[in-house]
Amino acid sequence: MIQPETPRAANFIRQMVAEDVKNGRFGGHVVTRFPPEPNGYLHIGHAKAICVDFGIAQEFGGRCHLRFDDTNPTKESTEYVESIMDTVRWLGFDWGPHLYYASDYFEQLYRWAVELIKAGKAYVDDLTPEQTREYRGTLTEPGRESPYRNRPVEESLDLFARMRTGEFEEGTRTLRAKIDMASGNLNLRDPVMYRIRKAAHHRTGDAWCIYPIYDWAHGQSDSIEGVTHSICTLEYEDHRPLYDWYLDQLGVHHSQQIEFARLNLSHTGMSERKLLELVEGGLVSGWDDPRMPTLAGLRRRGYTPESIRDFAERIGVAKADNLVDIALLEHCIREDLNRRAPRVMAVLRPLKLVIENYPTGQGEEVEAVNNPEDPAMGTRRVPFARELWIEQDDFRETPPPKYFRLSPGVEVRLRYAYIIKCTGVVKDPQTGEVTEVRCAYDPASRGGDARGRKVKGTIHWVSAAHAVEAEVRLYDHLFAKPKPDEEEEDWKAALNPTSLQVLTGCKLEPSLAGAAPASRHQFERQGYFCVDSVVSAPARLVFNRTVGLRDTWAKIEKTATPSG
Repeated sequence: MIQPETPRAANFIRQMVAEDVKNGRFGGHVVTRFPPEPNGYLHIGHAKAICVDFGIAQEFGGRCHLRFDDTNPTKESTEYVESIMDTVRWLGFDWGPHLYYASDYFEQLYRWAVELIKAGKAYVDDLTPEQTREYRGTLTEPGRESPYRNRPVEESLDLFARMRTGEFEEGTRTLRAKIDMASGNLNLRDPVMYRIRKAAHHRTGDAWCIYPIYDWAHGQSDSIEGVTHSICTLEYEDHRPLYDWYLDQLGVHHSQQIEFARLNLSHTGMSERKLLELVEGGLVSGWDDPRMPTLAGLRRRGYTPESIRDFAERIGVAKADNLVDIALLEHCIREDLNRRAPRVMAVLRPLKLVIENYPTGQGEEVEAVNNPEDPAMGTRRVPFARELWIEQDDFRETPPPKYFRLSPGVEVRLRYAYIIKCTGVVKDPQTGEVTEVRCAYDPASRGGDARGRKVKGTIHWVSAAHAVEAEVRLYDHLFAKPKPDEEEEDWKAALNPTSLQVLTGCKLEPSLAGAAPASRHQFERQGYFCVDSVVSAPARLVFNRTVGLRDTWAKIEKTATPSG
């Protein structure tokens, strides 16, 4: 069983379920389900739902089903099904033998629909989709009854059977529930139950040419499976009276629906339709692009399942919608990787440094700490030589105020090694650009200075002779604005033009040679990075930046916490 990284806080869902268990409702059993539609890859918003659905079941000794609500063959595929199953397992949850599909219930749903027709509670309608919308009315005006609403039961039964055999074309007929066209809840204004779709289904093939609408299939699927607590997001609150009506008319098992606010995360988007548009439009490399809010994208970027579960627990569940700052998600992965990621040195924008008084051809090894947060991770040996690579930003010929890195006449410490002093530079004669920094080192200063001499700056480095070359991809927020849907008329205009920077020719310490795909590391002073699991290969090492070292959320929390 998964143990939460953050202690579970009380919330209204836990309280409702606990009360039901205490009172013996549903025989004291708890059965939940996670019911994705297989029309895309799961995103970070689904992670919250997964943690709630599986977490509640685990907490109360119950079970959670994985059910695919696969009622729309034109948008669903086996690829999405397989991706969803893989992602749920990666996140740390298992449904055991309880894998189901709404398509498993197509025959039962059809028979129930026939029952409602016989009871005068459903009818076949000949209105076109446009007419159906027109007759539905608005929030301020009641709907109008279809001229086919009161057609004889036998006629509807005959037409519905012929719909199933494929006699009619798409859009010519639907099956609708007969409820109340004047209801203040638009969902109760004779909702469509079945529509004609002459499309192959990813599981049933061409066996069906009519498919149940989600609202008809969903509640009955819960009932068939004996789900006790149907936990869903707030947009389904207005649908609950419809689900109740269907279950009441059929007289079948009735689960308790509980709604909570969906996750809204800044600088991103959760609409499957818009995410699909990004993929199909080539604006990202695919569903698993590390900039995407999909769990496949976050996984490829280097996020751990533990950090995502921790994030889901921290944000909790509420009844009111709110916007969560993406800085909290980044804080969770930093906290997790700070504990587990080994430290290494990597130079992303290399500048040659030559130690003039270090013997030519000589080399040595210095001892470096793998992770100061975990002494058990020990140390490693890093080669040191006369010629090194340092970051371009760690040298300024004319330093700005409070610049404590390398500049002419200034001393700094090379991480784990010696104190050096800049003695000169070599420049490109054409551009005047500094191409090489010349320095002298103090042989007595290795790893410390017994004489008590201190320097203000410490920089990282990589031995030029031993460096491993790599490509490093610096990822940033997908959108430049916190609320892309609200702040731009065209949401794609809010895409961040610098969400990806590709750096080639980066120099890494030799311990990273052959780094395993998906392995995570902290590049000292740079951030946390992950070996790309898709494109990286022994002949082409590619790292993705998971997150930088700067933790804005920690500063927000510290500012918000009263002192004393």
